Amino acid sequence: MEDFTVLVLSDPTEPRLAMLEALPEKTTIAVGNTPEAFERTASTADILFNWSAQLPVFEQVWKMSPRVRWVHVRSAGLDGVLFPALVESPVPMTNGRGVFSDALGEFVLGAVFYFAKNFRRLIQSQTARVWDRFDTVEVRGQTMGILGYGDVGHACAQRAHAVGMKVLALRRRPGSPTGDPIVDQVFTPDRKLEFLARCDYVVVTLPLTEESRGLVGAPEIGVMKPSAVLINIGRGPVVDERALIDALERKCILGAALDVYNTEPLPAGHPFYKLDNVLLSPHCADHTPDWQQRGMQLFLENFERFRRGEPLANMVNKKLGY
Repeated sequence: MEDFTVLVLSDPTEPRLAMLEALPEKTTIAVGNTPEAFERTASTADILFNWSAQLPVFEQVWKMSPRVRWVHVRSAGLDGVLFPALVESPVPMTNGRGVFSDALGEFVLGAVFYFAKNFRRLIQSQTARVWDRFDTVEVRGQTMGILGYGDVGHACAQRAHAVGMKVLALRRRPGSPTGDPIVDQVFTPDRKLEFLARCDYVVVTLPLTEESRGLVGAPEIGVMKPSAVLINIGRGPVVDERALIDALERKCILGAALDVYNTEPLPAGHPFYKLDNVLLSPHCADHTPDWQQRGMQLFLENFERFRRGEPLANMVNKKLGY
């Protein structure tokens, strides 16, 4: 059995590191959150596992590790972990895709009901001890449009379909996603405005790339229905924040549910805090009690594939950024 050296970029006190004891006995594991922690092991490292390190540390340890044959990152998004040398390298890279999808799908469905049933008004009336009866919206028959139809988008579509919603998807490639009959129609980017105009709920699941940055701006928000809701669980800068704030302040759309932002944590005094038609989640919609455990388990399963010479799961295209 081949011996491996694994560099784990993490706070050494991280409890989930105990799960690495499941690796083969002869595996050398080095853990640290500074480049200095890997001075003795980096030169012979086979695997680089970025659990939680910031980009400068990740990049420096990469430079110290000329023999690395596989890179894995805990996160699903890659905008905070890619750097030119890694992108240009032929070394395969995998990520945490799939760990977060179900939880994010549930958040999206919760946001749909939050606005359809006007839970904010219900809570306000209860707090004020007011008997305030009003009509609510039935989500069955309404349309959820998913901007970026990957693993997370599919999880959202499953839940929307289960409650009787129609599902539209916007993706690069035309045609219905293979084996996915829950999508009623697929749009290509050149039909983006038509896609947005048909949606009651627009769900943004896109990663942040140069192509996706600012993809939803004033023109896109401008064609949405006055009764529509924008839900962003992808990356903050995919949506033009200023254009969204303007539309929400002027009530051009019904509301927005956000888990991601241009700046995190969201600064005190930010306009989003003042708007009563916004549901704010502090980038924790996917933080279930076991999400970190499942993230580590994914690495362990991929390690077995690597050790056996099998294809790795969750391969990413570094040049595309996802």
